[in-house]
Amino acid sequence: MNWYLVTGAPISLVGVLFHDAAGQKKYMGNIYKSAMQELTKSLSLVSWHIFTIFLFISALTLFSTSYNPKLAMAAYPIIGVNLLGSLLFIFVVLGQHKVLLKTPGAYLMGSAALFSSLGIL
Repeated sequence: MNWYLVTGAPISLVGVLFHDAAGQKKYMGNIYKSAMQELTKSLSLVSWHIFTIFLFISALTLFSTSYNPKLAMAAYPIIGVNLLGSLLFIFVVLGQHKVLLKTPGAYLMGSAALFSSLGIL
């Protein structure tokens, strides 16, 4: 069993819980109160939960890979998406969106990428 990958899996699960519960309530609450068209609101909800699904699949993949090293190739896309997602948060924050520093996105994605990478090396 690879403990780095085992550590990356619960980090992704924390992301699922935060994203699905607290994050959706706050984010979608603001979306529903906005003057956006209904289609835009609906697409925003779908986009939000596609990322929640990604986090869940990440957790399952990292956990499975930790017990079966033959599945290591499956972790590479998870590492890549988490690394790039974390970098996206950082670059957007460096722009004009400092409010994102208060959200766990960059921290959770960066941690998942780090532990997953350590587990694969």
